[in-house]
Amino acid sequence: MSPLRLVRKAVPRPVRRLVFTALPAPVRDALAKRKERRDPLVQERNVAGIDPDASPLSVRTRNLDRVVDALDEAGVGYFRVPPVQWQRTALAVPESARPGVERVLARLARAGATVAPVVDDKAGLPVATAVYWPITDPGRHLLLGVEHACEIEFWREEADRLVAPRFNLSVDVVLHTDAEVEADESAFGDFRAAAPGRTYRTRQPFLLPALEHVDFPIDVVYTWVDGADPAWVARKNAALVENGWVSVNEEAANASRYVSRDELRYSLRSLHAYAPWVRRIFLVTDDQVPEWLNVDHPQVTVVSHKEIFGTEGRLPTFNSMAIETRLHHIEGLSEHFLYVNDDVFFGQALPPGFFFTASGQTRVFLSRIRVDCGPPTADEPPVMSAGKNNRALIEREFGRFLGFKIKHTPHAARRSVLAEIVERYPEQIAATAAHQFRHPEDISLTSSLQQHWSYLTGRAVLGDVQYMYRDLADPLTPQRLATTLRRRHHQLFCLNDTNSTGAEAQAQAAMLASFLPAYYPFRSPYELSGGV
Repeated sequence: MSPLRLVRKAVPRPVRRLVFTALPAPVRDALAKRKERRDPLVQERNVAGIDPDASPLSVRTRNLDRVVDALDEAGVGYFRVPPVQWQRTALAVPESARPGVERVLARLARAGATVAPVVDDKAGLPVATAVYWPITDPGRHLLLGVEHACEIEFWREEADRLVAPRFNLSVDVVLHTDAEVEADESAFGDFRAAAPGRTYRTRQPFLLPALEHVDFPIDVVYTWVDGADPAWVARKNAALVENGWVSVNEEAANASRYVSRDELRYSLRSLHAYAPWVRRIFLVTDDQVPEWLNVDHPQVTVVSHKEIFGTEGRLPTFNSMAIETRLHHIEGLSEHFLYVNDDVFFGQALPPGFFFTASGQTRVFLSRIRVDCGPPTADEPPVMSAGKNNRALIEREFGRFLGFKIKHTPHAARRSVLAEIVERYPEQIAATAAHQFRHPEDISLTSSLQQHWSYLTGRAVLGDVQYMYRDLADPLTPQRLATTLRRRHHQLFCLNDTNSTGAEAQAQAAMLASFLPAYYPFRSPYELSGGV
């Protein structure tokens, strides 16, 4: 036996861990890499499978199920535990089962799996083994790999318990007497589909949700328009004749406000990839449906303006602020929902708790852009006028000064709060609903006012977001999008066109046609097959 093996046999593992931790970081890194090279299970594979319909969640689930099925086939005992990194999964096995697990891992590695140690960031020692099958899209734009791995932890066996090798979000000790139970994905974290799926073996202590866990349903509401639809254009032109005041403000009904560059398709892809926990998706339109939309998907419901306006307001409407006043009338909409414009995108995986607290409060993302002082004017951007009108109501109701706008992100909202504001200020809300185009007297109910109202009534908290807003007409936008595609460092971003026409609009369309399919290359189930 070599001297090193004698030392490892004679010195207890906790002591070896302390010695290893005390070594300089470069030495620890070198030793860890040396161990990886010696480990016959470690496979550094660069070959990925191709799946145009993959998603982070589907790859994560596939990795987990393949490992679970292999352990079951080999008769190795395990139980599922919450992962340390929320987009991964984790299985616990007793330390005594290590030889059987290693045989399973060797077989999986020979069959194409990537198997690699998971090293503790502080101690620099392996604490688990990651198993995954990397997947990419046909264009090789995005690799779904180790970040969705299934990790196997070896739990130390003591007289009456099993002890975890690392921290997790639930418990790190289970008793041998703790009941073995079956649980679906909701017991193991937030990176999951809203509908329950396969159940997995676990232990009783893992069934209770953590204090911060959001367990209520959350829906999404999109508003969308096809500004190239001839029938819609005819309705708009007829309404413009009846609303001569619109010509005073070029942003009240400018063409770019209604242009569709296929943003909705990719916003839905971003939602499917990075917020799979959403329950239902409501698409509110003027009886328009994107030709590529899978309207038969059980999560998707197209809602006509007629359904939510009824006898209120004035239809047809071309005013998003008017539409905002009626969103809480969508039949079947959950109490907690996100209002999302089609030019807003999820850039990274985000949990429900990013938008809501476990107690139901919404999170508000304040902008650093100020609402101008003074009264609304007919020639200023309508969004500025709405901010001023919101401020007047906030001052009247709470004696507070509304100074900042809200960022262009998904807007977390509660139906009950919206109904409360409408009941408190029916005249102002009704006036907004009756304006067919953006008007200096409008209220931006869902995208702004309700957020300030919720905060001042204790039903919202301030949130923080890594966020990007780009005006498509800005000359720096192509460079910023290239950086965003390379780094993928924004949690959310908005790509907005304020007022572009002609060749400029064509160039912007080409820019988005290059960027969006590269950032979101995997089709969502909300698209008909055969799409881009």
